[in-house]
Amino acid sequence: MQIRTAITAALATTALVGTGLLVGSRVSLLPVAASTNAPPYDSLFQVLFSIGTILFLGILIVLLYSLIRFRRRPGDVAEGLPIEGNLPLEIVWTAIPAVVILFVGIYSYDIYDRMGGMASLDHGGMHHGAMDLSGMDQVQPASTPPSSGERIWGGIGSTQAYLDQTGDGRAVATAVPPLPVEVTAMQFAFIFHYPDSAITSGELHVPVGQPVQLRMQARDVIHAFWVPEFRLKQDVIPGQPTVLSLTATRPGTYPVICAELCGPYHGGMRTSVVVHEPEDFLAWVTQNAPQVSA
Repeated sequence: MQIRTAITAALATTALVGTGLLVGSRVSLLPVAASTNAPPYDSLFQVLFSIGTILFLGILIVLLYSLIRFRRRPGDVAEGLPIEGNLPLEIVWTAIPAVVILFVGIYSYDIYDRMGGMASLDHGGMHHGAMDLSGMDQVQPASTPPSSGERIWGGIGSTQAYLDQTGDGRAVATAVPPLPVEVTAMQFAFIFHYPDSAITSGELHVPVGQPVQLRMQARDVIHAFWVPEFRLKQDVIPGQPTVLSLTATRPGTYPVICAELCGPYHGGMRTSVVVHEPEDFLAWVTQNAPQVSA
């Protein structure tokens, strides 16, 4: 009898876990993925959805089984048995949540760290310095390192390696220089300034595949820069400049939303980020750059 019960429990657990993993792998609740941050974030979401499905179905099945199996029978007026002190059961229902929470915590921390959340506040670290590639020369990227006190949010894939040929034919490993964009958040709008081309725009325009460095500051209250398709949301705090790096991977137009209550017209603080093909982005820059008079 015990062997039969153990086999039944093992089969039920296997079916429950398999169902949860299947549902988690096929869930499609998130918007389209349009940046290098999206795949690891989506993987974490699928893991959490799988765990949630397993817990929900497991609790629901046990609850329904208990309601049917242990229901009060007609004519039964006796008190229930005073059962207590089931040590194995208490160990199981304590150990399983502990293991799940530990796994989710470690996995979430790893994703957060890879997205740049643990970068130092006083320097750019690996996100803005020269790449450490053994056996190859190091070249400092063209972007200006963030000043002391700026919060750094690196972004997965914000520093990418490529090989460049020097004048003497040597291959040099460098970091792809990010496109600098200065972002100003105010009630109730985002303003984007491109220092390299002197363009100021109410929309964010970026090329696909190239790292973009957003240097963000708020003029009045706390705002939040959120692009659901990029899987990025970062608070913009007065007096605390924020450096956010990202790399778009899918051309298109996506909403930029302020996700921090910032005043009576907070719901209308929206704009768009337009992701261009590289040649289209160059055409946009040429078309919108201020003309220098002779």
